Amino acid sequence: MGMFNKRWIIAAGLLLAAVGPMAQVDAQSLDKSTIEKPKLTIGVGGKALLYYLPLTIAERKGYFKEAGLDVEINDFAGGAKSLQALVGGSIDMVTGAYEHTIRMQAKGQDIRSVLELGRFPGIAIGIGKAKAASYKGPADLKGMKIGVTAPGSSTNMMVNFVLAQAGLTPQDVSFIGVGSAASAVAAIRNGQIDAISHLEPVLSMLEKDGDIKVVIDTRTEEGTRALFGGSNPAAVLYIKKDFIDKNPNTVQAATNALYKALAWIAKATPEEIAAAVPEEFTLGDKALYTLAVKNSKPTYSQTGIIAPAGMKSANDMLVKYDEEMKGSNVDLSKTFDDRFAKIAAQTVK
Repeated sequence: MGMFNKRWIIAAGLLLAAVGPMAQVDAQSLDKSTIEKPKLTIGVGGKALLYYLPLTIAERKGYFKEAGLDVEINDFAGGAKSLQALVGGSIDMVTGAYEHTIRMQAKGQDIRSVLELGRFPGIAIGIGKAKAASYKGPADLKGMKIGVTAPGSSTNMMVNFVLAQAGLTPQDVSFIGVGSAASAVAAIRNGQIDAISHLEPVLSMLEKDGDIKVVIDTRTEEGTRALFGGSNPAAVLYIKKDFIDKNPNTVQAATNALYKALAWIAKATPEEIAAAVPEEFTLGDKALYTLAVKNSKPTYSQTGIIAPAGMKSANDMLVKYDEEMKGSNVDLSKTFDDRFAKIAAQTVK
């Protein structure tokens, strides 16, 4: 046995003692032969959206390959679709909204997040030009056609929460799935929808041209706290519990790659980030995309860990508006397994 392998075993033993029965190491020193499932399929609902930027950076910078993974990314119309694919077994992992893990736990499906990618939602609700002047508050959403990435996705969930605060229900509006990026921009401009709940870079493009008036904004910490009364975690990496149990090194490798992407984003300039993504993500306007990146940078997680207060805030939001969630008593500790993020924070360079 070589000196490298001896040192690896000693280091892994120390980690086992610290965090439990898993042999996890960092992206650089991970013995790739220990990865149980090197070929992975990760689902996402709108890859071009800045909500999911860490996934794109991990792919484009080669962090998945560096960690010993061959990753195929399946891009769905919205987060609800990627969740369905995970439940159905056609994909292994999802980068999606944290609240999906709470909903699934309430339904008896053990799906857990392992890394926080976004520390607040980055979603904004904008009213189209035709209705903007008459909008005075959330009660005025009644009767509107509201565009969301996909019905049931996080953009939909936030509108539902806003409606509940105004004494309205989801049945008081019409939700229309407009997808991400170009299709969402077109939907508001051609009058298909009256309002939109969406993410960057769609928001900056519509704001720049005066197509919407933003009335609720969680792209900032202040806006998030104003709406939810506290923090509210956004995108995470979530996985079925049985997959985590059977493939701990695989989960650690994926967590390491995405954690490294978060660290790169934190240090990179908006211009460097814009240069790193596929050209089509910029919607034909790199300067505007760069501005959207600047607006989004504060939303990304700084630790990879969801704070208990954030878990409670997300749960309170669901319980308030979702009839299926009322009366539920979810053990929030089962919605986030922090062991992998802690290992990544200690070891990823």
